[in-house]
Amino acid sequence: MDKIMEFLPFLIPLAIAQFALLGYTLYHILNHKHYKRGNRTLWLIVVIAGMGFVGPILYFLLGKEVE
Repeated sequence: MDKIMEFLPFLIPLAIAQFALLGYTLYHILNHKHYKRGNRTLWLIVVIAGMGFVGPILYFLLGKEVE
């Protein structure tokens, strides 16, 4: 239990950043119609399956259309 408490100050901001990035990514996917690669359904599956940082980062690198 002491090990968890030792890492807690690092894990809480990381979890908050992860959920904030996931939320913004889902918001962006659901409100935009154009993507560089794929479609809305594909990107929702990728982002939800890679729920950590991987899915949202893949979307912003490969799928988000530059406006």
